[in-house]
Amino acid sequence: MSDSTPLTISVPEAGKKYFGLCRNASYDAASRGEIPTIKVGRLLRVPVRALERMLDRAESSTLSRAADNESGASVITAAAATVP
Repeated sequence: MSDSTPLTISVPEAGKKYFGLCRNASYDAASRGEIPTIKVGRLLRVPVRALERMLDRAESSTLSRAADNESGASVITAAAATVP
């Protein structure tokens, strides 16, 4: 993270930048826990590093599921091909 990147951003800014959400949808996602937040006084902020880690974990689990599905599909296809 560079020096110019803030450590936290607003909920609407995070929703728009990372998910393309409008203001209300961003707050709804934050209230459901889909966007990580911290409360500072009355401010609700999104820690950028936590959000990016969450997205990295989601991406890696999606990639591993896709790889599992591909290997499973090839096993089924190979098994079906050997049945007389």
